[in-house]
Amino acid sequence: MSPAILAIVTIAVGVGGCVGYFYLSNLFLDKVLYPPSGPNAGRNINRANQIRPWLFLFPAFAALSLYLAYPVVETLRLSLLDSQNDNAFVGLANYQQMMAEPKFWEALRNNMLWLFVVPAASTALGLLVAQVTDRLKWGTIAKSLIFMPMAISFVGASVIWKLVYEARPMGTEQIGVLNAIYIWFGGAEAQTWLTVPFWNNFFLMIVLIWIQTGFAMVILSAALRGIPEETIEAAIVDGANPFQIFFKIKVPQIMPTIVVVWTTITIATLKVFDIVFAMTNGQWETQVLANYMYDKLFRAFDWGVGSASAMVIMLLVLPILVWNVREVRKEMR
Repeated sequence: MSPAILAIVTIAVGVGGCVGYFYLSNLFLDKVLYPPSGPNAGRNINRANQIRPWLFLFPAFAALSLYLAYPVVETLRLSLLDSQNDNAFVGLANYQQMMAEPKFWEALRNNMLWLFVVPAASTALGLLVAQVTDRLKWGTIAKSLIFMPMAISFVGASVIWKLVYEARPMGTEQIGVLNAIYIWFGGAEAQTWLTVPFWNNFFLMIVLIWIQTGFAMVILSAALRGIPEETIEAAIVDGANPFQIFFKIKVPQIMPTIVVVWTTITIATLKVFDIVFAMTNGQWETQVLANYMYDKLFRAFDWGVGSASAMVIMLLVLPILVWNVREVRKEMR
């Protein structure tokens, strides 16, 4: 079947199934289970109204259970088994083996490095761009260009930046922008930037910062526009300069939004995989936890250690995710 036809059929079946479920379940509730007639009509209507929201939420709960809860439970179970020995129960042995491997600690160290750099840089740049472009006539065009990387997949962005870091032998034309600039400024030979230990992590981080800055800019720009003009006008009357207005008037008022943006990017950073996989595959001391998990699961076929590393990622993300949800709920009140 043609992919286009398959997509149309999938949409039709999915949407039709949802409409059919809601219509038939509502019909069953009102006509069969609790009909709004007879001596118990009032009680039936109240009971139907109590059950109806849960009836409508059931597909969402079923999908969450199937695609979220079950994988978590199954991953935890696999992390306690020895996949190399007929799935025998080994308790925490997989976790001990994982922690004995230098590659795991390299991945954890790099993840922490990403965690400190990427959210801070993305949020700061997004806030700076949001503030500056609001004062420009062509600010909308600038915002569109900065937001554009958000429309590119992580793998696509990695391919773009891998070309930026490309190195060719001396005597041939450099297609990598970074090496072309380096040689133009007097560099002796082209550098293989992605193989330079420690610093290559920062070259990889630039890709995620490039993508996430647009997200931060859009959210923070909306927050800046929501600041009451009266507070800014009062600060101007009191003689505050632009820097004081920005750091002492605007930033404190949008601090909850800044924190939400920061934590959202933090979650994305903890789960980073595509960029490392596409650009270095974890070589040259660039390993991260998600790529380490992939290596164990699909290259070494060690489901036990791979599942253990997946649980570590989940445990790192979960507290930030819960806190982020609480902050979003506070913003909505």
